Amino acid sequence: MEEFATIQCPYCGQSFDVAVDTSIPNQRFTTDCEVCCRPFEVTAECSDGEVLSATAVSG
Repeated sequence: MEEFATIQCPYCGQSFDVAVDTSIPNQRFTTDCEVCCRPFEVTAECSDGEVLSATAVSG
C-alpha cells in the first residue's frame, strides 16, 4: 500500500509530499526536490499500513 508523507528538502527547505510503500517497514530511497531538483535520501519507517516517520537528509 502506498501512502504520502510530507518531507522538507534539506537544501532549499521546500516541503512536499513523497509516496512511501508502507508494506516495507524500514526503507531508504533517493528522490529529487520538486523545487531545486537536488537529489537527497529519504528514510521512512512504516507499520500497519501507515508511515510512522519520514526524514530527508542531504546526500
